[in-house]
Amino acid sequence: MIREQPGRESGGRGRQEAALAALDIVVMTPRSAEGEMLIRELQRTRASVRHCWPAPETYPVEADVIVSELVPGLAHRLPWVPGQAKAALVVVLPAGAPALDQLHNIAADALLPRPLAPGVVPAIVLHAHVRFAYEQRLRARIDKLDETLRGMRTIERAKAILVETRSIGQDDAYNFIRRQAMDRRVTINAVAAAIIDSHELLG
Repeated sequence: MIREQPGRESGGRGRQEAALAALDIVVMTPRSAEGEMLIRELQRTRASVRHCWPAPETYPVEADVIVSELVPGLAHRLPWVPGQAKAALVVVLPAGAPALDQLHNIAADALLPRPLAPGVVPAIVLHAHVRFAYEQRLRARIDKLDETLRGMRTIERAKAILVETRSIGQDDAYNFIRRQAMDRRVTINAVAAAIIDSHELLG
């Protein structure tokens, strides 16, 4: 059986503790005994923890993680549109199984079931933050790919215009665009877009 080395295990735990301590967390839950326990569990991680209750109509965005009760209309209280979240969201579930329509359109990064267990809360909050950060990186990559594809389409269209209007080949059209970009110290995409705009303006 392979055993994990103590140094590696403590190093991983240290990184997790440091990651939790760096978080700004907003907690939206009643000041019940259970709510107080949840807040204490997060404060022990040395994270910045703010409490807000009753839940406002619009949730704050100045936070890394929002821990919220499954309040009515939660999806409409979040200050972002679906797919463009600004913070990780952990939803504290009510006792018993919630109706699925209550979780619809919330897109929580993690769910915190009742009864709340000491020691579990920080792990779930960290999981939500890591998952949210991972999705943000994926979204940034997708946006970059979309931008690249749009640029390629713009260049291809500009080349087609030059081939038609100047009676030159594809390679010569691309070299013309590249030379113009170098001379003007702008991107090839910018020159291609200018060629398209001029062609559409002049007909």
